[in-house]
Amino acid sequence: MSAAFIPFLWPGLSRYDCAIAPEAAGMRRREFTGFVGWTIVGWPLLVHAQQGQSKKRIGVLIARPENDPEGEGYITAFHQALEQLGWKSSHNVEIIYRWTPGDVRLAEALAKELVATRPDILVINATAGVIAARGVAGTIPIVMVAVADPVAQGFVHSLERPGGSITGFAVEEPEMGAKWVELLKEIAPKVRHITAIYNPNSSPSAGMFLPAMKNVEVPLSFELAVSQVRTEDDLERAITIAGGQQEGGLVFLPDSFTSSHRDMIANLVARQGLPAIYSTPAFVKSGGLIGYGFDRADIFRRSAGYVDLILKGEKPSQLPVQMPTKYELAINLRAAKALGLSVSPTLLARADEVIE
Repeated sequence: MSAAFIPFLWPGLSRYDCAIAPEAAGMRRREFTGFVGWTIVGWPLLVHAQQGQSKKRIGVLIARPENDPEGEGYITAFHQALEQLGWKSSHNVEIIYRWTPGDVRLAEALAKELVATRPDILVINATAGVIAARGVAGTIPIVMVAVADPVAQGFVHSLERPGGSITGFAVEEPEMGAKWVELLKEIAPKVRHITAIYNPNSSPSAGMFLPAMKNVEVPLSFELAVSQVRTEDDLERAITIAGGQQEGGLVFLPDSFTSSHRDMIANLVARQGLPAIYSTPAFVKSGGLIGYGFDRADIFRRSAGYVDLILKGEKPSQLPVQMPTKYELAINLRAAKALGLSVSPTLLARADEVIE
């Protein structure tokens, strides 16, 4: 080992210490030999400890049941984006997941669980989760994913300058309510009575879509009814009542509760022989007729960028809330055939996904 390298390892040793006679430096040599032995054994342990200390922790709350295919798609998109940014679970980040199927009380309990793990940042999906996390997170930064009207709900001061410790990604604008009705009437022109369904507990802001729907009642020749549901029994009752209406149809507004019951809802709607449009295209894979909404997996992918920035020192208050940029239209031709509907080539040409 060169004398020039020794001061770097152990500042107490100098070039002079290395040049003195062996008789005079016996103790120093023993000390140095012991240090070299410690270096060989202990240095990797020290490096490992330092790496462990630098590992970041992310707490994620998904507003879907555990093992839900749609929710798993969110995770895949989030993981891939994080890895592209240099965050790998086996190396420098730990990700803790919790799942809630639109259950407000469960969201509150799981938010507390996540905070108890002392995360560096929280990624919270849907309104109920953000409400729950905001109350217990303290100064922990929150990246919200797919939350309606965060300004009106008091999560941020403005979209451009959120302020506080919350930022992230919002959902559709209120005018989307009219778009859902237009698409339902396009695929099922005979519909005259439309019922909008949502859970006010899990989606307290879903009512923001209703004024736009009311505004097109006369031009599109239909009557609008609203059914608020809180349980599976409520869902079955609302769909059954709509099925009793002549020329009835349904619009399922953005809501983690209804989205977590896709299979049940699609089966009930099919049993009643009702045309329905869903704000989440994933319903179409469960047998639903038509779905139109933003790509939620894309929102999770984009959220990884904000997680990266915040973990590297950016303040949530300075990161603007972003809106969806990628929307998907999905149509189920099997469901259309069962309802006796003929889907126009024009509508099919606009679809991103068609189930034959």
